[in-house]
Amino acid sequence: MPIFEIKLPKSVHKALGLPPRSPKRAQLRVLKKLMRRARYTAFGQQNKFDQILQSKHPAKVFQQSVPAYNYNKIYKEWWHLTLKGQSDICWPGKIKFFALSSGTSEAASKYIPVTNDLLRGNKVIMIKQLISLFNYQDVPLASIGKGWLTLGGSTDLQKGPGYYAGDLSGITAKKAPFWFQPFYKPGKKIAKERDWNKKLKEIVEKAPEWDIGFIVGVPAWIQMCIEMVIERYQLNNIHEIWPNLTFFVHGGVSFEPYKHGFEKLLGKPLAYVETYLASEGFLAWQDKQNAKGMRLSYNQHIFFEFVPFDEKNFDANGDMVENPEALLIHEVEEGKDYALLISTCAGAWRYLIGDTVKFVNKENAEIVITGRTKHFLSLVGEHLSVDNMNKAIQLVSEEMNISIPEYGVAGEPVGTFFGHHWFVASEEVVDAEKLAHAIDEKLKELNDDYAIERNSALKSIRVTVLKENTFMSFMESKGKVGGQHKFPRVLKGSVLEDWKQFILNH
Repeated sequence: MPIFEIKLPKSVHKALGLPPRSPKRAQLRVLKKLMRRARYTAFGQQNKFDQILQSKHPAKVFQQSVPAYNYNKIYKEWWHLTLKGQSDICWPGKIKFFALSSGTSEAASKYIPVTNDLLRGNKVIMIKQLISLFNYQDVPLASIGKGWLTLGGSTDLQKGPGYYAGDLSGITAKKAPFWFQPFYKPGKKIAKERDWNKKLKEIVEKAPEWDIGFIVGVPAWIQMCIEMVIERYQLNNIHEIWPNLTFFVHGGVSFEPYKHGFEKLLGKPLAYVETYLASEGFLAWQDKQNAKGMRLSYNQHIFFEFVPFDEKNFDANGDMVENPEALLIHEVEEGKDYALLISTCAGAWRYLIGDTVKFVNKENAEIVITGRTKHFLSLVGEHLSVDNMNKAIQLVSEEMNISIPEYGVAGEPVGTFFGHHWFVASEEVVDAEKLAHAIDEKLKELNDDYAIERNSALKSIRVTVLKENTFMSFMESKGKVGGQHKFPRVLKGSVLEDWKQFILNH
């Protein structure tokens, strides 16, 4: 019998921080812990955390008393003071690290506070996920003790007046414990490199010296790295140089559109492990093999609220209304889309992270990421989510036996009606009209609203096939290379205009 099926005493269970049976009670405990720590901060004083803690229903009073924030609002009112070096603003002490995040649609960098408390909480979730790998069946666990190749941001952080800033992956790697260093690849020297192309070339040169069991990173950049290694050493697949490669830990975007092309690079199957690690914290993790979703980190350092992603709570541009309906973890329903509000031990309070999720198992608090509040298409009521798009691309790739590692979709006028324009990456010869028809048919099967509107106001679906390098070069032109940067799945506004101009000139 696996050790993890043994029922542990409550004291041991609590000491290990293992998930309790009740997400509701665990979340209330997390919220109280966060408010106690922050009650003497400027934010805690203004929002009367002491009074909320003494109330009969602190979670509900917290929701009624504390406003919901997006990044611009919380930065304007609070975080700009933290960035200037003031202490005890939204979290006790002075913030010394900031994760730079621009998402996939914002032009300016966001400065997300990162505290030691947040990094400590993230580390606990990472350890829980690592332990869960011992429950994987038919997987050579010896690979856990091999090299871990992590493609993240540079550990050579930008220095500001009293703080350091960079990708969360770079901050995490810089502060990794000493015992992890022998496993960590590409090593400190290459990890400091800021030039992403130079970093990849150095990794390729070192590849034969490493025995890699784990690869960790965003699918697009991992795939590019593996392709470069295979090309450099004239391999048939990556397992010829890394025979012990067993696990791919990925996150940031859905892996489904990449999977078909990615598996062509392998000599044997990998175990895929999904994570939900954002600049704001480690939100969820896959805790068992072939799980449908990821378990929310509800027992550690983040308090979650769930805003129904509908016309009542969000406008046509995906902006949240001022006083949204927000549900607690025990109030949600399976199968519905929710935007996430999080409160963390880094001074984020009722903060709209920008992702939408859906519960696939409420009892175990398992979710899947369905898209972004800003990344959906509903020109005429088709309500097309990124989740729908990813699934359609995956199914079409398998059906047509082609690889589509990147794509983006834009809405466009068609006379007095509307249409969708897909931009897809493929290195193979693809009939654009046939691909457009296949994607259209899959979306009709996946989304009833889409099917209805295709017989009404949604008149046209067209596809432009481009080389993958075009997508990568566009990201590079925006300074969004490597790390956690992803090509936007839905193209709108200035990003769409820049993209059109870019492909016109290339």
